[in-house]
Amino acid sequence: MKTHARTLIVAFGLLALGASVASLYVHYQILADPSYTSFCDISETVSCEAVMTSQYGSIYGVPVAVGGAVWSGLVLLLGLVGMQSTRSMSQSAPPSKSAPRLASQAASQSDDAGRVAGYIFLLATVGLAGALYLGYASLFILRQMCPLCVTMYVAVIGLFVVSGGVASELTAIPARLGRDLRAIMASPLAATLAGAWVVASVSLVAFFPHDDSAAELVSAPVAASTEMLGEVEVAQFEAWLDAQPRVDLGLPDNGASVVVAKFNDYQCPACRQAYLAYRGIERKYDEQFPGQVAFVSVDYPLEAECNTGGIHGSACEAAVAVRLARESDREAEMADWLFSNQASLTRERVIEGLAEVAQLTNFDARYDEVLEDVRADAALGQKVQITGTPTFFINGIRIASTLRPAYFDAAIAHELEKVSEAGATGPSEGESQS
Repeated sequence: MKTHARTLIVAFGLLALGASVASLYVHYQILADPSYTSFCDISETVSCEAVMTSQYGSIYGVPVAVGGAVWSGLVLLLGLVGMQSTRSMSQSAPPSKSAPRLASQAASQSDDAGRVAGYIFLLATVGLAGALYLGYASLFILRQMCPLCVTMYVAVIGLFVVSGGVASELTAIPARLGRDLRAIMASPLAATLAGAWVVASVSLVAFFPHDDSAAELVSAPVAASTEMLGEVEVAQFEAWLDAQPRVDLGLPDNGASVVVAKFNDYQCPACRQAYLAYRGIERKYDEQFPGQVAFVSVDYPLEAECNTGGIHGSACEAAVAVRLARESDREAEMADWLFSNQASLTRERVIEGLAEVAQLTNFDARYDEVLEDVRADAALGQKVQITGTPTFFINGIRIASTLRPAYFDAAIAHELEKVSEAGATGPSEGESQS
């Protein structure tokens, strides 16, 4: 293994960096487009999104993959530059009186490579500790697996084993650390590469989009949409609405003129985004048009226990909790709590939330019974061919993606206006007939 140690270290470093960069790409897409589905979202137990959006996917809002990229970049630099091979020099040098000197240089550079391997081993030890912790959390707490994370774990273990086999004088590292740093600064190439690594690492931490705290977002004051649509935009959008087919969902309207149905999953990031984006609009119509607009949440959990399957392992439990809280008139507060704690939802956390929000402790006793109602909602979603959450129906008009708030507001206002015009026309015709 010693003969090929550097090659193996570079290979595992590249594997780690590749897994980290791929994870960063997926995490960025999830943050930028919550409806994004990654190539490694295979099932509810094998899913990059489920792990990356959990409480273990970020540290203080910084994705764990950022740390992985910084760590693997340093390992790769040490392997590529710090452990340069001397074989070519020793093999190409002709026999001469300088052979002892070349042998001495080769031995010296071999010692240098061993010392660098010691630094890599220390980095690998730290990485292995992180991998063991995150792997345990993923498999035994979340009960979900991220293929990209597993790839990173394999690379870390490989680096730990290989570097440990060739590392030398580990106990001397503290004493020689300062000298080695000065040697790096004295070498133009090494100093340039080290500086580039530092700048890239700081930039990645500082500028990569951070995960906003769901609790802060959900508890923040509701801000009205500032976007204003022009007359042409409104006219075009209303024409599009009028041209759409309408689906009769059979949902109770409770006397409302407009029914806004949301097929919802409390573990779905896009559903949380829609919740945050639209709650000010919902409040507006509740206050300005009381009883005229009904906002209905239809359960469509992406979990096999109560639906056709998906990637969210506690979505059925969350839906049941909201229904139980509804019986105590705490439905809105329970939904708010779930979206606030979306990244850490497990069955146990949902039970804790229900007790905290609605002071209910009968979750397990009522679960199977209430789950049948959740399944009925999911069956309705299957009937109307829901392909993703959230999906909205505004008076039966399907909105398959999250509209910008101004357009969502315009759709409701248009439906209200149509009902109002129909009501105004009806009596006048009746009067003319009499």
